[in-house]
Amino acid sequence: MLYRFLVFSILNFYCLMGFGQHGVIRGTIRNSDEPVAFANVYLKQINRGASTDANGNFELKDLPYGTYELTISSIGYSTLKRSVDINIPLVVLNLQLTEDSHTLGEVVITGTMKEVSRAESPVPVEIITPKLFQKNPTPSLFEAVGMVNGVQPQLNCSVCNTGDIHINGMEGPYTMMLIDGMPIVSALSTVYGLNGIPNSMVERIEVVKGPASSLYGSEAMGGIINVITKKVENAPLLSADVFATSWAELSFDASIKHKIGKASSLLGVNYYNYQNPIDNNDDNFTDMTLQNRVSVFNKWNFERRKSKMASLAARYVYEDRWGGEMNWDKKWRGTDSVYGESIYTKRVELIGMYQWPSNQDIFTQLSYNWHNQNSWYGTTPYFATQQVAFLQTYWDMQLSEKHSLLLGASFRYTNYDDNTPATASSDGTTNQPQHTPIPGFFIQDEWKVSDDHKLLFGYRFDYDQNHGGVNSPRLAYKFSPSRNHIIRGSFGTGFRVVNLFTEDHAALTGAREVVITEELLPERSLNVNLNYELKIPHDDFFVGLDITGFYSYFTNKIIGDFDSGPDKIIYDNLDGYAISRGVSLNTDLVFNFPLKLIAGVSFMDVYQVEEDEHGDEYKSQQLHAPKWSGTFTATYNFPKFFELDLTGQWNGPMRLPVLPNDYRPEYSPWFAIVNVQLTKKLNRSFEVYGGIKNLFNFVPNDPIMRAFDPFDKQVDDPVNNPYGYTFDPGYNFASMQGRRTFLGVRYNLVN
Repeated sequence: MLYRFLVFSILNFYCLMGFGQHGVIRGTIRNSDEPVAFANVYLKQINRGASTDANGNFELKDLPYGTYELTISSIGYSTLKRSVDINIPLVVLNLQLTEDSHTLGEVVITGTMKEVSRAESPVPVEIITPKLFQKNPTPSLFEAVGMVNGVQPQLNCSVCNTGDIHINGMEGPYTMMLIDGMPIVSALSTVYGLNGIPNSMVERIEVVKGPASSLYGSEAMGGIINVITKKVENAPLLSADVFATSWAELSFDASIKHKIGKASSLLGVNYYNYQNPIDNNDDNFTDMTLQNRVSVFNKWNFERRKSKMASLAARYVYEDRWGGEMNWDKKWRGTDSVYGESIYTKRVELIGMYQWPSNQDIFTQLSYNWHNQNSWYGTTPYFATQQVAFLQTYWDMQLSEKHSLLLGASFRYTNYDDNTPATASSDGTTNQPQHTPIPGFFIQDEWKVSDDHKLLFGYRFDYDQNHGGVNSPRLAYKFSPSRNHIIRGSFGTGFRVVNLFTEDHAALTGAREVVITEELLPERSLNVNLNYELKIPHDDFFVGLDITGFYSYFTNKIIGDFDSGPDKIIYDNLDGYAISRGVSLNTDLVFNFPLKLIAGVSFMDVYQVEEDEHGDEYKSQQLHAPKWSGTFTATYNFPKFFELDLTGQWNGPMRLPVLPNDYRPEYSPWFAIVNVQLTKKLNRSFEVYGGIKNLFNFVPNDPIMRAFDPFDKQVDDPVNNPYGYTFDPGYNFASMQGRRTFLGVRYNLVN
């Protein structure tokens, strides 16, 4: 009997062991080679979960044998689902999460001037992170933003390579550039001040398309690009990024973090050098401007009690650039012997923010910038100095759980002086620098009507000494019937006080005479936007769609008439109206296998309508505004930490400033600039990358008219020049840089 009992017990024990065994899942969650801290790990079937530690490690214990679906999610990453079989005591997993800036709610501030979840913002805001810029490394932020659909860095001169940033087809002066919410890059600095912002200092870039004058005032008619610098506490201890190209370009970007007492600091340096004249199209002019630029940025955060904030940042930029005939030297600067366009730029910026020690969210922001430009365009000098001081205080009041009010007042003072008719007296005998004070106040009322509906009303009043009071209202509405569907609509107005010589490089070049027929009135606009955001999650992939329709109506628009004469630009308020309308579509597609696609396409129709001498209306297309354009990025992650990136921008035909009887086509061709890059991550801190820019070697044809006679010394020769053409470097729509290779290294030392 005892023998039978022992046998039965042993058999029963083994049966229990076979049917009731338990195991452990132990693993590490990473993004490339970086650990993902505090990610959620969950087994749905048995309702068991855990979180990763600071090193990305997790452990789930006492799990019955079986097959389960493991779900991993974390803010800023695509959710990963994986089937796991537990049939041994220990299962070890090493999993990769893919960054996804569209699926979850990043914090944005530009649309409403306060931190809110992107999904909760009634104003659509696009976010671009340095991770995207690293897929196609560039020496300046000006080039980098070209990866954003609907945002077009536009070169305006084939000699000095000046440029501005267009949003939805509107020219650069309609785009307001902010650094940490402060209007730093504007007016005189729109031409050259966009370069030299160290990429190592950038945490993210926020783009708002359409007028935002109700919060930010003049110049925000076309849209806003807000450069958010890194919070010192989130920055690596040391970072460096250096790359060179086969054209002998060198770009160096570095930052270091340190702490002194209760203050912490982030110091960044950006250096760019190109001193290799190239003339691949044999017109005896440099294909790319020679440049030597250094930028130093320092940001300080000061610790205070009760989570209050205070910060101070400063930036200094120096640049020496020239373009022109291949044999030009500085001894020819300003002479009519050898043509060159030489620009020296010096720039100082200060940015400060202080949160008042009270129980309310009251903030004061200030900024100051000094910009000096010393330039010669052939034999035409342009010397200008601009100082802009800005002070703003606002109170963010939370009236209730669903109702908030933002009240603020601002004062902007601009001092501008140059050697052009812009600052000359009416008789031209004396110099009269411009002093422009603009006080203003604004209010923003945001009301969450229900979980699905949100309303925002904004109003701003500014007073200009020349044009009087300016009213700028706006209305925004958000409807989100579910987490995966968001509809936004907005209506707003905009205004802009114009300074031609500070904003339009065509008014500076010596190729044409500037004619102003009458006193220019401020421009005004009405704008309507409709945005729809759709998220389609799936077990095997995620699809995000974002479609926006926009319509803007402009009055008093300042236009430059390039067609009335070969040697003039005639500026006047438009006797009619202008329209900017279109649709843009952005999409991103993330798979469970390591492939991610991001693409965007925009259709724009930007034109102006005015009357001819007979009273008949006629329509003309906006210069440098292609009806079709788009961007794309494809990323594939190979084993052993290899990453392949394919990026590109493409444009349809755009109208160009041609001369009367010009032999060059009035519209550019369809073209695409495509880049490819391969990155190898060697360890947690160090990576190497390289690739090819402008893979298909696209460059414009005939960018310079009569390059052989830049001073028009033979322009009156009826035999050799029967059409009376003049030297003209303004016919341009893309960079003259052809195919080139690049190689770089990147290092980050984290805490």
